[in-house]
Amino acid sequence: MRKYFRIAVLAGAVWISLLPVSAQYDLDPANKFARALDWIQRYYVDSVNTSKLVEDAIVGMLKDLDPHTVYMNRDEVRQMNEPLQGNFEGIGVSFYLLEDTILVIKPVPEGPSDKVGVKAGDKIITINGENVAGIGLTNDGVFERLRGPRGTTVTVGIKRQGEPELLQFKIQRDKIPIFSLDAAYMISPGVGYIKINRFAATTSREFTEAFRTLKSKGMTRLILDLSQNGGGYLEEAIRLADFFLSKNKLILYTQGLKSPRQDFIATSYGEFEKGDLLIVIDENSASASEIVAGAIQDWDRGLIVGRRSFGKGLVQRPVPLPDGSLIRLTVARYYTPTGRSIQKPYKDGIDAYEQDLIKRYQHGEFIHADSIRFPDSLKYYTLEKKRTVYGGGGIMPDIFVPLDTSSYSSYYRSLMNTGILYRFVVKYIDRNRRELIARYPSFEQFEKNFTVTSSILDQLTAYAETQKLPADSAGMAASGNQIRLLLKAYIARDLFDTNEFFQIYNQSDKTVQKAVEVISSMSKYW
Repeated sequence: MRKYFRIAVLAGAVWISLLPVSAQYDLDPANKFARALDWIQRYYVDSVNTSKLVEDAIVGMLKDLDPHTVYMNRDEVRQMNEPLQGNFEGIGVSFYLLEDTILVIKPVPEGPSDKVGVKAGDKIITINGENVAGIGLTNDGVFERLRGPRGTTVTVGIKRQGEPELLQFKIQRDKIPIFSLDAAYMISPGVGYIKINRFAATTSREFTEAFRTLKSKGMTRLILDLSQNGGGYLEEAIRLADFFLSKNKLILYTQGLKSPRQDFIATSYGEFEKGDLLIVIDENSASASEIVAGAIQDWDRGLIVGRRSFGKGLVQRPVPLPDGSLIRLTVARYYTPTGRSIQKPYKDGIDAYEQDLIKRYQHGEFIHADSIRFPDSLKYYTLEKKRTVYGGGGIMPDIFVPLDTSSYSSYYRSLMNTGILYRFVVKYIDRNRRELIARYPSFEQFEKNFTVTSSILDQLTAYAETQKLPADSAGMAASGNQIRLLLKAYIARDLFDTNEFFQIYNQSDKTVQKAVEVISSMSKYW
């Protein structure tokens, strides 16, 4: 017995070894973890949630690797996949919870709700006989009730303006597309503008369709807006870059300690290998966006306008686990055609990494181009024109555009950060929908003739006061023009679509306006 058990008294507590002495040393790490978990399950003084214990252990194990290696439970996996897969299954409406009531902003064209007659402005009062108005429903609660497997049905009771009784609609759920392309229109003669919000499974197809439509309208030059685009599927970024680069040009390569170098090469299928190209980026352009911008910049195929991108140059591989959760494991770094790694440093820990954008702002980087300095060791040269570019933390634009804060005020920020401005828009449209549609049946008429009057601004101010935001005449004077433009843009979005929103919003976007200026005289910027 002395061979197999040890008894020790430490600080007044009795510790009893339950393993043979010979087995207490040199355990394989995986066996060590399994053994520890087994001990807890067998002998811990109280009951434990084993699943949570394991999840917490996995999270703790990953947190010191890199900022982008993460564990995701089943719900998080579903939430991540839906926008990237380009569809979900449900009834096909965009909605807003207005005063604890589900307000239909717009049914998806040709979607299940649209087909049975649900209209913008309808209020969903019941779902399968359950009252859902005035009960404190959250967005997740709405999703749980309205989404479901394709082919299943749900009955909604709708309150429609002018109808005395609830209207009952039986809706058969179906696949609902989620678009990654926000806008595509002719921003000036001969110049097309396309904005992509993420790189999803359908992005290259959406882009190609939009490109061909604009080309048929006379587009010869293109502004591709990747600002606020946090990335997505690597494959879609490669396909998009291929669209612009000629055959056999390197788009990027990936390499890691356990992952040998893999080159991704352009094919002969690019439809816009010649013609002026300009890409807009900002501090929130990351990953797949940086792949596209880096390839275009390195090959001198186009110019980059805006501010330094986020700096995510790590490649993740999803590792599925048996319960539907997964680990997004970093397996390699990606490098632009010149060999640049644009991953920003993370040696100071995740907290410092996540504060990087704030530090950039405080340092003045968003305002002054000369606040950014890179050592010569990070200097590279483009492959055609031998222009200087840098690695080591994001894509530096060829043409810097500072963050425009000229119309910002504390009042404006409060209107935006609290959601008051958009809630006002929803209420305004709800009250005036019929009149607005009758007066502005097309976006062209709306853009030309609709004006945000002083009366509308007064209504906004009064509504803000009911939301405990006091009137601020100085703030309104400083930000009034921007508030007017945003109100008009939001109204356009809810009456028409996101494409129309950006046609109005971009009129005040200094980076987009600079892009239009540059692409109109590209030769002087090379």
